[in-house]
Amino acid sequence: MITNFTSMKNFLIVGFPGLSPQYYGPVSALLFVIYLAIVVGNVFILAFVAYERSLQKPSYLVFCHLALNDLTFGTVTLPKIIAKYWFDDSIISFYGCFAQMFFVHYLGSATSFILLVMALDRFIAIYIPLRYPVLITNNIISVLCGFAWFIPLPLMVAVVLHVLTLSFCKSNVIAQCYCDHISITRQACGDDVKIVEVTSLCVAMFCLLVPLAFILFSYISIIGIIMKMSNAAGRKKTLSTCTPQIFITCLFYLPRCFIYVASTVGFSFSLDVRILLILLYSLFPAAVNPLIYCFKTKDIKQMLMKRLQKTKIGVQIKLSYQCKADR
Repeated sequence: MITNFTSMKNFLIVGFPGLSPQYYGPVSALLFVIYLAIVVGNVFILAFVAYERSLQKPSYLVFCHLALNDLTFGTVTLPKIIAKYWFDDSIISFYGCFAQMFFVHYLGSATSFILLVMALDRFIAIYIPLRYPVLITNNIISVLCGFAWFIPLPLMVAVVLHVLTLSFCKSNVIAQCYCDHISITRQACGDDVKIVEVTSLCVAMFCLLVPLAFILFSYISIIGIIMKMSNAAGRKKTLSTCTPQIFITCLFYLPRCFIYVASTVGFSFSLDVRILLILLYSLFPAAVNPLIYCFKTKDIKQMLMKRLQKTKIGVQIKLSYQCKADR
């Protein structure tokens, strides 16, 4: 047990408190597979869009920013919890825990603003399509995504510095799979804890709800435009251009809203279930988003199939040459 701020040298990552040691191996293996899926999927998207010049359009540049965010989030959070279950290495340094907390909340906030840029891109493309090539260019989308990365940066730095002013006189045990704001502030004591919690909540609501308000407005307006179309084929085609963005946005926001609403109405979860739900809504989108890009985005899917077909033909030609040489 830690008794004061000066003696707090490190934190202990517990992960799932109720998990039996006999399951440590399978759980660490599962988390490792999830991490591999995040790395392979998002690196593939980044490399594929960078390689295919025809895909270097505003919509796909936003996908790249989101892929970079997902890749970074998985790299920040998963290796430590994998090491905890695989090598029984649950210790994280005091400032290392604060660094992880910063990236967890900063990347989550940046995702929210990147989704706002994504919704803006689709809103202009469908609401004023004739002006789209002028209003949304690669340079403009890069600037907007730059703002999406920058806006939460000073806010999250302020949040972390605010938490660092607290005195820590409770346990150094983090009952979570990674260091986050709630887990760390629970180990603090003093009159300032409530002020820090309220301030951080206000920052979190700004970073999540302000983008969500515009995202809802954009997609509701888009759906309204689509419903007014008299041509069924046109409706289907227009809706298909928004399907990936809607799926990705729902994966990010719906689980968070579910947790919040469930807590508000008094529906409680056990600690292990709550940690599992937080882990799922944090990491599942990062692993699944690349599949959505590939299978729900027409241009990427067509280009991917074209490349696979060329590779298949190339292999067949090579094999036929080898057969002839053997004869």
